[in-house]
Amino acid sequence: MEADATTAAQRFYGRWADLYDLLARATPGLGRLRARAADALALESGDTVVEMGCGTGANLPHLRERVGPDGRIVGVDFTRGMLDRARDRCQREGWDNVSLVQADAAGVELRTDPDAMLASFVVGMLEDPGETVEGWADLLAPGGRLALLDAAQSPRWFGWPVNQAFRGLVVASSPIGMDGYERAPWSVLDDRVAAARRALRRRAVETTHSEHALGIVRLTAGRVE
Repeated sequence: MEADATTAAQRFYGRWADLYDLLARATPGLGRLRARAADALALESGDTVVEMGCGTGANLPHLRERVGPDGRIVGVDFTRGMLDRARDRCQREGWDNVSLVQADAAGVELRTDPDAMLASFVVGMLEDPGETVEGWADLLAPGGRLALLDAAQSPRWFGWPVNQAFRGLVVASSPIGMDGYERAPWSVLDDRVAAARRALRRRAVETTHSEHALGIVRLTAGRVE
């Protein structure tokens, strides 16, 4: 991500961190989708899992439930305000096996090879999601699993009214608004989500894919050797 765009995104998400946290926890059905994404990682007790773009920590309860107190969770996000909320959550819950790191998910370096990696509603913000997903796959331990949970326009026949509402959400949640894009931001988002999934399928020896929320939300996961 370019420096100016990164700064704009950090300021935007930092400013709206409280609202984001509320929506992440209270949006109907979103908790079930997060649980599905955690299930797709096939985590076991004692595993190490990294979440790229962890935000305020909405996925942390699902991940910790699966790796248990003997496992390890590393949350990566480039916005301090988001990490502050995630850190508060960990302190309230007494999760001493969760580490939070402020870094750009597109170029982060890890000290250990994790057993699994999750990115939810992240790849649409990346300048080169295909290359980034390839890099994430390189970070995994052999046989590790990578899951992508994202939203894009629905491909279904009834998608027009659903997509109209989704486009409004995309614009409202964009740090740079409409003027920062050469094309419609929802088209950019669609392309980035598709590129990330193609990269995952290239690297994974086996993948699963499912669509939810009228086709808006996609969950793709795979095992990387």
